[in-house]
Amino acid sequence: MILYNITFNLSPAIEEDFISWMKTSHIPEVLATGIFHHHVFYRLVHHSEDGSVNYCIQYFTDSMDRMLQYERMHAPALRAKTQERYQDQAIAFRTLLETI
Repeated sequence: MILYNITFNLSPAIEEDFISWMKTSHIPEVLATGIFHHHVFYRLVHHSEDGSVNYCIQYFTDSMDRMLQYERMHAPALRAKTQERYQDQAIAFRTLLETI
């Protein structure tokens, strides 16, 4: 199993819009690719000195081949939509984890 983890560092000014957009538009679009069979959406619980907030979305797929298919066929357009909407107010950090 492959876990695709995306952590966002956000400006508090966009937090409500970000949550709504992720739940109603972005996450459903990612899932509609058919690559991922499950997801979880988290808010990181911590105090940030700069006042930023962090959210994490975890998507689960069955193989690295499926993940690479997502990267080739879907990720560029979906990332561009997020970048266009939030510009420098949402910075994403991506990691891949593999079940051992």
